[in-house]
Amino acid sequence: MKNKFYTYIQTLQDQICKGLEDLDGVAKFRQDLWDRPEGGGGRTRVIENGTVLEKGGVNISAVHGKLPDTMQKLFGVGEADFFACGLSLVIHPKNPMVPTVHANWRYFEMYDENGNVINSWFGGGQDLTPYYLFEEDAIHFHQTCKTACDQQNLDFYPKYKKQCDTYFWNAHRNEVRGIGGLFFDYLKATEEQSMEDWYNFVSGVGNSFLTAYLPIVEKRKELPFTEANRTWQEIRRGRYVEFNLVHDKGTLFGLKTNGRIESILMSLPPHVQWVYDHHPEAGSEEEKLLKVLENPVEWV
Repeated sequence: MKNKFYTYIQTLQDQICKGLEDLDGVAKFRQDLWDRPEGGGGRTRVIENGTVLEKGGVNISAVHGKLPDTMQKLFGVGEADFFACGLSLVIHPKNPMVPTVHANWRYFEMYDENGNVINSWFGGGQDLTPYYLFEEDAIHFHQTCKTACDQQNLDFYPKYKKQCDTYFWNAHRNEVRGIGGLFFDYLKATEEQSMEDWYNFVSGVGNSFLTAYLPIVEKRKELPFTEANRTWQEIRRGRYVEFNLVHDKGTLFGLKTNGRIESILMSLPPHVQWVYDHHPEAGSEEEKLLKVLENPVEWV
């Protein structure tokens, strides 16, 4: 399974990068290949200063070795070896009317002293973080997520949509990070779902990403915006940074397993503001967004 999934994310990385390059029309991804001293490595691809995409990364990695002490405590196990692979992406467009998007799809295995797999699971998801709310965009993104889920199980979309709203809750701000999407973790074999079934589900969600995101960018990328719109975008990006550095499990896992720091922190936007005690004007489009972020919405 680990070879099958790693092959899949290599292909998916190529497909997503091509789709984003074609969308931007100018900027190209820079590729860095890197090795992890303890075992494994990855293929980082970053795009910057495009006509549409201000900064973004589409990264894959496959790492292995001894499970660090901090992760042993997290998983409630003693000494063990592990393998983890995944694709992680974050795209920060230039135009404030275009939302930021994040996605990742990953697979994890743990082994006993004889090299036998003692545990394995999938995780991942995709979510949208707008700066200005266009309800039709939110509906499109969620409908695409729901369609991908429904191909496997009609219960998956409501379950993993709710988990997304819960996970991306910026607790210290008492607001959700964006308008959500899907989040799932620890997808293990059961009587109802084999690991092959979970592979089909996770890869189906991965294959839906470009369909979920690119039409939104195409629709919004030429909209006019002001310096005030840009300032608001940068203030909201600050909340994005706060979540990633304070709460995000993927960031923390990378830091605790001696991951490549440039690849881990590529998710951070290039221009951000923290304005003291900032509140948008009453009745404004900015306030409209904040009201939606107070309580997750059922978009479909």
